[in-house]
Amino acid sequence: MESILDNRTWRYATKKFDDTKKITDQDLDLLLEATRLSASSYGLQPYHVFVITDSEIREKLKPVSWGQSQITDASHLIVFANATDFGEELLDGYVQNVSQTRNIPEESLKGYGDFMKSKLLNLPADVKNNWAMKQVYIALGNAMQAAAELKIDTCPMEGFEAEAYNEILGLDEKDLNASVVLAVGYRSEEDETQHYAKVRKSKKELFTHI
Repeated sequence: MESILDNRTWRYATKKFDDTKKITDQDLDLLLEATRLSASSYGLQPYHVFVITDSEIREKLKPVSWGQSQITDASHLIVFANATDFGEELLDGYVQNVSQTRNIPEESLKGYGDFMKSKLLNLPADVKNNWAMKQVYIALGNAMQAAAELKIDTCPMEGFEAEAYNEILGLDEKDLNASVVLAVGYRSEEDETQHYAKVRKSKKELFTHI
């Protein structure tokens, strides 16, 4: 039980990565699988995750990420991109997946599929975009905690120009938008931030029991 809190205390937003240390394929697979298993509303996962190791692409992304060194120095750069808009294809694809995964006749899921459509398809495009982005952050949280359990350092990043990311990664034509970036790897011994005490609200300030 103590490891739950130990891992959360150990992790911090790493400001300087050791660019000589790389995540093993095995640990990367575990990290990505934990991300894949993340919860999402209706189970729809309205996003796509890009795992970037290509040095040329990362060099292009660095200037539009406020010049932050994590972009190029981390072992891997993970870009979470939410669906900017969607139609029946997202929901129908999910219903088909449920049918195949659970060996349930697709026609028996029609009621649930119609219910989802009634709640989501008529939403304005900007509301769909915001809803999908919220789902991304659930996956981000799961990825960060899984990384901490693997003693992999992370830095979640919103300090970047989304439009530039979309252009460099070709996201616009895929109806995707770069919503948050997660640099993953191993902290540099020179990163003084790792020695800072973690600052959070007290339990009394944060929680209300009713």
